[in-house]
Amino acid sequence: MSDPLSDWLRLREPVDAAARSEALTRTIADVMPEGAVHVLDLATGAGSNIRYLADRLPGRQRWLAVDRSAALLAELRERMGLWVAERAELEIEVETRQMDLGTLSDHAIFEGRHLVTASALIDLASDGWLQALAAHCRAEGAAALFTITYNGYSSCDPGEPEDEMVRALFNQHQKTDKRLGGAAAGPEAAALAERHFAAAGYQVRRAPSNWSLGPGESGVQRLLVDGWAHAATEMAPEHAATIAAWRARRLAHVDAGRSRLVVGHDDFAAWLPGT
Repeated sequence: MSDPLSDWLRLREPVDAAARSEALTRTIADVMPEGAVHVLDLATGAGSNIRYLADRLPGRQRWLAVDRSAALLAELRERMGLWVAERAELEIEVETRQMDLGTLSDHAIFEGRHLVTASALIDLASDGWLQALAAHCRAEGAAALFTITYNGYSSCDPGEPEDEMVRALFNQHQKTDKRLGGAAAGPEAAALAERHFAAAGYQVRRAPSNWSLGPGESGVQRLLVDGWAHAATEMAPEHAATIAAWRARRLAHVDAGRSRLVVGHDDFAAWLPGT
C-alpha cells in the first residue's frame, strides 16, 4: 500500500523545482567554500531538496538528511542511490538520521555545516523555533536556504464564492501547532526568519517561488483542494456542508481540465558578510 505523504512528495517535487528561485540558489552556491561542502537538510522527506541542490552546489558534498519518518528516510536512501548512480560526475555522500526536530535543542546536527537548508518547512515552525534556527546557524557560520515557504496567498480560476473563506480558514489552520515548537508562524514565517537572521548578523534576501498549477498538474491540484477543505473544516466545523460543496465544485473544475491554481510561496536565503 502506498504512503499518502510519500505520494504527495513525489507529485510536488517537479512543481517545487519549477517554482524555486534560481537566483537565490546561485547566491548561496557562490558563498560555499572550496573543497568539501557540508550541508544539513532539515525535514528532508524523501530527499527532493537534495536532488535539486546537489546539481547546483559546487565541489564535493557531504549531506546530513534529518527527518522523523523512518519510512521516508528509507525511501530517500533508495531513490538517492539510483539518482547518484546516474551522475558519475557528482561527488556526494548522504547520511540519514531519524530524529524529531520539535525542540531543535540538539546542536550536534549543525556542527561543521556550511549550509543549512529545508524545503516547505519553516511555515510549520514557531517563532521561537525560527529564532533558535538562526542561532544554531550563526554559531557555525553556516549559510541558510529555506524554500517553498507558504505566504498565505492563493487564487483559483474559475472562481467560486467560497474561495476566500476557505483560504482564510486554511491560513488560520497554518498557525496551529505543527509539532515544531508550538503555534506555527504560518504565512508570516519568511518575514520572521528574515528578522531573526538579520538580527544574527546575516545578509538576507527573499524571492517569490509561487506554484502556478494548470491542467497538467491535476494530481497536485486535487490533493491541494482536499487539504484545503480538510483544514478549513477543522477550523470551522459548522461550515462543513458549505466547504464540502465547495470542494466538490473545485474538483469538478480539476476533472474538466479547466482549473488553474496559484499558491504563493517565498524562498529565503541568508549568508554572513564576507563569506
